[in-house]
Amino acid sequence: MIQELWDNDINRLRPGIDYHISLQGKAGDRTGFADDNDGAGLPLFTFVDENIFKKETFLAFISLLDNYESDTGEPEIVTPEEELENHKFLDSIIKTPTMKIAHKYLVGKNLSPEDTTDFKKQLYHIWFELYARRGSRETRGGHTVIGFHNWIQLYLQEKLGHIDYKGYSVNANSPQPDENKHILALQFSWKNGIKPKGSIFIGVSPEFEFALYTLCFLTSPNERVKVSFNIYEVEIVCHHYNQKHIGTTYPVLVKYLDV
Repeated sequence: MIQELWDNDINRLRPGIDYHISLQGKAGDRTGFADDNDGAGLPLFTFVDENIFKKETFLAFISLLDNYESDTGEPEIVTPEEELENHKFLDSIIKTPTMKIAHKYLVGKNLSPEDTTDFKKQLYHIWFELYARRGSRETRGGHTVIGFHNWIQLYLQEKLGHIDYKGYSVNANSPQPDENKHILALQFSWKNGIKPKGSIFIGVSPEFEFALYTLCFLTSPNERVKVSFNIYEVEIVCHHYNQKHIGTTYPVLVKYLDV
């Protein structure tokens, strides 16, 4: 199923053509701000063809990014304009091949309503209805960054100078990263906090991630789901609240499959 989503992600960027990244060195193991923790003197992204961001789903996704408090202890206030942006984003992705495939699959499993309007309501409930994230902070204690698992947000924040890329992350079990692959574990600092280790897709469309994470959330009660597609074996981590709302969700690369 995930392979079908991947094959139909027509808006996915091509590494080395639509974007270039520079992995540089391995990030240090410590989470401090010392220079010896920094394995990269340059930004992660060296080039992104920003014409891609004019595509409907990218445009709609980017408009969402300033709508949420990074300090999750702060109460969210959803303005009518923001609510409109949420609906606009859902309207844009529901029309894409990836979301149509995901919807058809979920209907077949009796996990989603067949009617598109009702399906959109279900997606809104899962992704956009607010809930209290007690004790959880995007910048935990002012020092550690949690969340932040989307490459578009990462690129835009790095471009603004808010992110300092520290290098890629590997452990004894994880494969060596590759600038031409679409998943990367990395470390960076953001504003007043440092992210110990994060894992993101790079270059995929918003609709691919949205479809993938929605599928994993609705089809499995587990917070960790293993999937294989293309050349990747990936564990999708999906932290949810009461099995009703997605809190945060991201990929962890297990290995590259032999091709």
